[in-house]
Amino acid sequence: MLEVRGLSVSYGQHRALDGVALDVKRGEIVVILGANGAGKSTALKAISGICEGRVAGSVTMQGEDITALPAHRIVESGIALVPEGRGVFADLTVAENLALGGHPARARDEAAANLDRVLALFPRLIERKRQVVRTMSGGEQQMVAIGRAMMSNPALLTLDEPSLGLSPLLSKELFQNLRRVRDTGIGILLVEQNARASLAIADRGYLLENGHIVHADSADRLRNDPAVQAAYLGGGATAARRPMVAAPVAAALPPQRAAAGPSPADIAAAAMSALPAAPQARPAPAAMVPLAAPPVPQAARPAPPRPAAAPMFGLALDNVVAEAAAASRAGYGTTPPPRSAAPRPAPALPATTASGADRLQTALAEIEQAAAAARACRPAHRRP
Repeated sequence: MLEVRGLSVSYGQHRALDGVALDVKRGEIVVILGANGAGKSTALKAISGICEGRVAGSVTMQGEDITALPAHRIVESGIALVPEGRGVFADLTVAENLALGGHPARARDEAAANLDRVLALFPRLIERKRQVVRTMSGGEQQMVAIGRAMMSNPALLTLDEPSLGLSPLLSKELFQNLRRVRDTGIGILLVEQNARASLAIADRGYLLENGHIVHADSADRLRNDPAVQAAYLGGGATAARRPMVAAPVAAALPPQRAAAGPSPADIAAAAMSALPAAPQARPAPAAMVPLAAPPVPQAARPAPPRPAAAPMFGLALDNVVAEAAAASRAGYGTTPPPRSAAPRPAPALPATTASGADRLQTALAEIEQAAAAARACRPAHRRP
């Protein structure tokens, strides 16, 4: 039905496809596998007549050369494309999208039969007939895109990444629907990122690398090929995989011998020796070394300074003593202070058996008396 021979596409100096050859028969699914940038989407666009690059080679559909035909003439020849990203009219309803798909002349006479076939494949579209497409889920929009392409009454349906953006559940439903489309006698040329799911429903497959077909075989052989498994199915051959063994009990393991080689201490010592030496402290010059002071005789050594007494009741004992000493050195002036007729009694010394609290009270009383006497003995010119 579809025969492609020597298909080459160039975008300026870049060669996207080089001598691609493939064919699709009626009622079979053929998948093209390849990495991103290998030229898969370019191949579908060149077959459908919408490629922007320079196309060479030949594309034959049911014996008719369609290589140089415009896109609408290629649709009339029986090829319908479901582009990547669905390409639906988002602001139109489901019914309006399906009606636009039935516009080609080859589909007008069988529009009702094509619509019944689409709704039988996708019964969900019956209840969504009046719904705007942009308000539908991704899986439902993909149903609309495939249904619109089938409304053109195609003999070959080409799909570019139909499961892109769908959940695993919707992707599974999509591939089941593609198998049902194949059962109606329509050929399918599929470019799909999900290689495992596409090979599960395909009849044959091609491997495309850097614009060249490098391998072609049945879907079963490709699915079981170790190279294909490693490149596209997420793993290598089954024999190359190591079986998982449960870890044995530690008590059952034989004692392990230490591995030969330097010990951690030797490694640390070697690492420390490799570090640069720390700079040595420079000695002080001889002139700067202080001379030892001559020993002071025991009698001439000054007494250690007495610690300052803590203030008590707002009075500092050192200040009181200093004030009394200054007043005594200054003299009494011209007029000595009056003396009381009775001599001032001497303070009673604390008994040796007195308690600590009594001795403290006695000391405070003596301090207060000394301070009062110092203030009374000030010269007349210093009094305020």
